[in-house]
Amino acid sequence: MFFENSAWTKQQSCGTSAITPMTPKKPQQWLQVVGHAGSFHVGDYGTLLKRFCEGEQQCYLRLMEDSLRPFVPAYHGVVQRDEQDYNMMDNLLTHFNTPAIMDCKMGTRTYLEEELVIARERPQPRKDMYEKMVAVDPEAPTVQEKAQQAVLKTRYMQWRETLSSTTTLGFRIEGFRKADEECHTNFKRTKSREQVIKALDNFVDSNTTILWGYLRRLKQLRQVLEASDFFKSHEVVGSSLLFVHDWTGSTGVWMIDFGKTAALPSHLTLDHRTPWVEGNREDGYLWGLDNLIDILSNMLPLT
Repeated sequence: MFFENSAWTKQQSCGTSAITPMTPKKPQQWLQVVGHAGSFHVGDYGTLLKRFCEGEQQCYLRLMEDSLRPFVPAYHGVVQRDEQDYNMMDNLLTHFNTPAIMDCKMGTRTYLEEELVIARERPQPRKDMYEKMVAVDPEAPTVQEKAQQAVLKTRYMQWRETLSSTTTLGFRIEGFRKADEECHTNFKRTKSREQVIKALDNFVDSNTTILWGYLRRLKQLRQVLEASDFFKSHEVVGSSLLFVHDWTGSTGVWMIDFGKTAALPSHLTLDHRTPWVEGNREDGYLWGLDNLIDILSNMLPLT
């Protein structure tokens, strides 16, 4: 989690990407709940700079032409800062007043099928992931892993997902930050519906107006996802929903993080609800969204 004031004064177009003209907006601090520090910088005119990823760039270019456009940050091309390329997009916090934010990782897995293949063909045990594993459960590593003091990335990710609601509900809370509070990221073992409900209720401070706002937005998103050409033709892995609200009752939900989203072969489409088995490329995104909508619905009083 970090704060950074807008110090971005010089922008350049990089390659063939164009910067879309924008109306100047008040600079807004960016609150990072999870992820790699240094990957984001605040840009001018209400924008956010995210370290360049070509796959993510291609997704945003396609999303700008898709029915999902209102549900993702507007994309403004590639810019350069200190000789580093960045994807420039709207800062989604700009129109909120001291916002609370939450990151929910969607889907039943957070690794691509090709990562499994690579791990089998070129295994690279990771000591850092072994240390993360034993910090949560000292008995989780196998005898061989304990001897090596290392685990494969895919093994760690698959194990990690069995601890959380990724496998049981098709989404997991990565972290949230309420207005003027510390980050809450201790959700590695938040797995049951009851645990998720407790965390969500904490995030919204039991405010039914906020819950209704989120529920309406998620139902709209689901309807658009089911008809989206982009969505049916992409394996959406490791992507999150960003939830934002403030004390005025304003709410918003957007799809973010497309670095692992992969286009499918032309003959293949996904329904995003069918259980995943290796080879079918299904990601469980809509199944997770169905469960999230159901949970929020049940948190609201009957009308």
